[in-house]
Amino acid sequence: MDDAVTAIEVAGLRVSYGDLEAVRGIDLVVEEGEVLALLGPNGAGKTSTVEVLEGFRARSGGDVAVLGEDPARHLDRDRIGIVLQESSSDPYLTVREVLRKHAGYYSRPRPVDTVLEWVGLVDKAEARVRTLSGGQRRRLDVGLGIIGTPELVFLDEPTTGFDPSARREAWELVRTLTDTGTTVLLTTHYMDEAQALADRVVVVAGGTVVAEGTPDSLGGRDAEGVVIRFGAAHTPPAGDLVDGRWELRTTDEVQALHRLTTWSLDTGTPLVGLTVTRPSLEDVYLRLTS
Repeated sequence: MDDAVTAIEVAGLRVSYGDLEAVRGIDLVVEEGEVLALLGPNGAGKTSTVEVLEGFRARSGGDVAVLGEDPARHLDRDRIGIVLQESSSDPYLTVREVLRKHAGYYSRPRPVDTVLEWVGLVDKAEARVRTLSGGQRRRLDVGLGIIGTPELVFLDEPTTGFDPSARREAWELVRTLTDTGTTVLLTTHYMDEAQALADRVVVVAGGTVVAEGTPDSLGGRDAEGVVIRFGAAHTPPAGDLVDGRWELRTTDEVQALHRLTTWSLDTGTPLVGLTVTRPSLEDVYLRLTS
């Protein structure tokens, strides 16, 4: 990203609560138009970091710039959107009324009908907020976060309470936002969500950054070996029998598969249920944060 513009830049961020240092020197960069997933277990310092970026919490040390501004001094709320883990809307207003009300806070809001379509609440536009399900309220939260046409969106656990179908629809919304150049800082506990959406992943544990990279390369994931598993009636040229299936670990899956398939064709021995798996993002995340 030689020509990339920095949307968020953090250097040596520290946050303390009395004697407890929750954030201990975090460095972080998010480029314009990028989706960055910030991952970490509870108590890792992730929430404190995001709250500093959003201008809701004072830092104890370090330098922070969000869209070129220090959020401790000033942050143009017209340029950012925030989807908190929990929020509240007037329960007696309709979904459309709530969105229209919030649209009035911004200089260039998105059309309410567009937001209703993007978050999948067209059918609930005239329903009162108090009648919505938990998942539908979460969709409304997302709608409120993007109604102002923000340049930067903070998505804090945006799909909590969503069923699988609704989660996929939310992912498409994030992709739509990034297609328009919106920068997204995403926090999530769903590793498949980070895998599907993030350009880069930053893992925080113990108040510090323990790893960062693309979802496929995080923690050396792309360089780790694969596991090839299959069933076979006869002993293959390589592998160990584990729980009734043959298992072969290798860093050169192409050569290993070539050898196996050649043996299978030459001997007429089917490779039943052949699978090739690499350590998942969740596997790497758990190792990094253990």
